[in-house]
Amino acid sequence: MRMYDIIAKKRDGGELTPEELRFFIDGYVGGRIPDYQASALMMAIYFRGMTEGETAALTMRMAESGEMVDLSSIDGVKVDKHSTGGVGDKTTLVISPIAASLGVRVAKMSGRGLGHTGGTVDKMESIPGLRTSLDRKTFFEIVRKVGVCVIGQSGNLVPADKKLYALRDVTATVESIPLIATSIMSKKIAAGSDRILLDVKTGSGAFMKTVEDSVRLARAMVSIGERVGRRTVALITDMDRPLGRAVGNALEICEVCETLKGRGPSDLTAVCVELAASMLCLAGKGELDACRAMAIRQIANGEAFAKLKEMVAAQGGDTSVLDDNTKFPRAKVTREVLAREEGFLYAVDTEQVGIASVELGAGREKKEDAVDFSAGILLRKKVGDRVKRGEPMATLCSASEERCKQAEQILERAVVIQSNRPDAVPAVHARVTKDGVEYYE
Repeated sequence: MRMYDIIAKKRDGGELTPEELRFFIDGYVGGRIPDYQASALMMAIYFRGMTEGETAALTMRMAESGEMVDLSSIDGVKVDKHSTGGVGDKTTLVISPIAASLGVRVAKMSGRGLGHTGGTVDKMESIPGLRTSLDRKTFFEIVRKVGVCVIGQSGNLVPADKKLYALRDVTATVESIPLIATSIMSKKIAAGSDRILLDVKTGSGAFMKTVEDSVRLARAMVSIGERVGRRTVALITDMDRPLGRAVGNALEICEVCETLKGRGPSDLTAVCVELAASMLCLAGKGELDACRAMAIRQIANGEAFAKLKEMVAAQGGDTSVLDDNTKFPRAKVTREVLAREEGFLYAVDTEQVGIASVELGAGREKKEDAVDFSAGILLRKKVGDRVKRGEPMATLCSASEERCKQAEQILERAVVIQSNRPDAVPAVHARVTKDGVEYYE
């Protein structure tokens, strides 16, 4: 078998066999296939696409290229959740305690923020003392005892994806739905859970800008999961505006606590209830309507918030900051962004809001950048709200006046104020399963 023939076959629109895909992944990870041949195949896939069978076979070989986590020693159904990334997206830390409080096992590995999107691990590490780097034995013990544990990705998980993503990033082949799907699903499959819930963002703050493209990606990932024996469901959720009112690590933890106490923003609460319901449904807790009611009840009775505190304590975190958010370290500098005209907040470029938060110090542009846990943005107005000239639209939090000044300029360009109120947009656009797509009104 020759790599030249594999490239030519895909270039000409052929379907690669599992054996050919195994030859490619094993050879590339092993250093026997050079970057220039791998990039040629990536470009051929970019233009020719892949069948569902090809995509599933490539995903499994990528997952098997490194360590595979075995969760079989943990009793019960294990459900994992993945978000394609957004601004103000703190849903993992709301829905995982809800599910765990009802007996669902959540053994989750999460990432750090990069670019304009925040990372769950960074948010968790804003809690004093909390550890997200745990050995496998401790990770499993916490899941068994508490029902939920969220840690950073560790070990030699999916080295094929690390190599291929770095290559795609510099060869203009990132925007390929089959390659995006294999990248995401290979990590989820290697992480070992029985069921997978996908939160596919759509809009100005998401990688996928339209609902149609988001559904295409969701269908590809659901197909992969089902083909390799993992029940998989995806929700298409809105990222045309930041989720909730807080953007930034400690600020978002405070909002997680408020949401689990029943006082969270309506959009964040709505998305979390839908995600939690699908997670519970995947775990066999009942039909979707019944699972929605369960999720709402676990927030109302305080059991979900209690489960969050239990997880934080098990991972070494100071739970007193969850009860009293004023104990979090405060930013040295705050600055109000004022409306320059009167009307309705008509639109927000969510990606620019994320970029403004990075400018404040809440995120990183390069992996080695440090994060200021106290930095971020509190949105005083949401899309659809009436605003008066000179009224605060957002509060910026940072370590310096200069950072606030730069972020203010970005944020002012990101908002659109008009005389008419915009149409309402659903927090959840669609639900994708192996049986098809259900669009929400």
